[in-house]
Amino acid sequence: MKKTLPLLAALAFVASPALAQEAGTGVPADGIWILNSLLFLMGGFLVMFMAAGFCMLEVGLVRSKNVSMQCTKNVALFSLAAVGYYLIGYNLMYPLGSWSIGSDEAGGYLGAFALAAMEAVSSDGMTAQDDASYASTGSDYFFQLMFCAATASIVSGALAERIKLWPFLIFTFVLTAIIYPIQASWKWGGGFLDTQYGFQDFAGSTVVHSVGGWAALAGALLLGSRMGKYKDGRVNPIPGSSIPLATLGMFILWLGWFGFNGGSQLAMGTIGDVADVSRIFANTNAAAGGGVLAAVLLTQVLYGKVDVTMVLNGALAGLVSITAEPLYPSIGAATLIGAVGGVIVVFTVPLLDKLRIDDVVGAIPVHLFAGIWGTLAVLLTHPEATLMGQVIPIAIVGAFTFVASFVVWLILKFTIGIRVTEEEEMVGLDTTEIGIEAYPEFGKGSQFM
Repeated sequence: MKKTLPLLAALAFVASPALAQEAGTGVPADGIWILNSLLFLMGGFLVMFMAAGFCMLEVGLVRSKNVSMQCTKNVALFSLAAVGYYLIGYNLMYPLGSWSIGSDEAGGYLGAFALAAMEAVSSDGMTAQDDASYASTGSDYFFQLMFCAATASIVSGALAERIKLWPFLIFTFVLTAIIYPIQASWKWGGGFLDTQYGFQDFAGSTVVHSVGGWAALAGALLLGSRMGKYKDGRVNPIPGSSIPLATLGMFILWLGWFGFNGGSQLAMGTIGDVADVSRIFANTNAAAGGGVLAAVLLTQVLYGKVDVTMVLNGALAGLVSITAEPLYPSIGAATLIGAVGGVIVVFTVPLLDKLRIDDVVGAIPVHLFAGIWGTLAVLLTHPEATLMGQVIPIAIVGAFTFVASFVVWLILKFTIGIRVTEEEEMVGLDTTEIGIEAYPEFGKGSQFM
């Protein structure tokens, strides 16, 4: 009985006339601030868990002799993103009044270099003095940092099994501190893609995923393919070490995507906001399912057997495809948008092989190609989206990211080098770059492990 007294008291308080009257006028300002901040924090830690998803997906799709390397890269890149985004990236992406190129107001081209400050900032750049009811800047900073780190994770898998550790980490710092924040400011920081083109990219099919894909493509072109991947005009499949781990990684990413897309609503202080978040969750899930089913059916038809790696990437491509606009579509439309993403993966993975571009985990088809598709698919459902308003920003972001990334990779290649030696690649990067094998009891020294 004693345990029920607090509950009864709470129920009586909820039913009191004073609270009922306040509830009738809507959520108080403090309540809105708390709920919005909570959405950022919950979405942020879900997106942070995607780091584990990327890591497990990658270690499952590389050979066992390179697993420790992928674990190290994923832990280090996340940490570097946290430092780089704090030192430079956050205020470069969201100018807080230090200086800017193009304009001191919204619509500029480059934000402010300054340490991240913890004033309360809303999605349109207002400070606590302008809108004390929006959210805590700490929660906004945390949420946005997770997106920045996810961009670097995309690059990691594509370049696996032949890249040196330190050049990769240097590139990661440049990507997360400078390249990603600059282009993200053009849309999410009130920059020119938003103000001049009306660019619609709700949670980042282009701003996050295509950017990671462009950076990975630039690196893959300069890095070259793994030994034995393309020989005598043939494509030689190189199986990964663990399909169960890759599947676990995919499901972790699927889960984290609810924070990725749902948190991008940026508000949870009204009934309408919560209804929108719920719709976003449902559409995100539907798109992933559509991508899976498309990959299952298409690989069965094309190859006579279902390809599980295509199925895993089909789910991720569906998720990337719906990320640019997860709110407006119906569940059926979201399923179809995701299904097209799955089809894209099935056809573009072998296309890259024909072009002799070695992408170990399929990151370029999933994040770049499906990201472009998802950004264009906004035209199907969003009433304010225009063809040029989507196509031109895709091209601008793509050109900027690819050229900037290519230059950084090129500098690294001709200074400290980006690729391990043939002998090191043969032995495995766990031994030569890290010094600790992930599975020391299995097949030590075998070049085929």
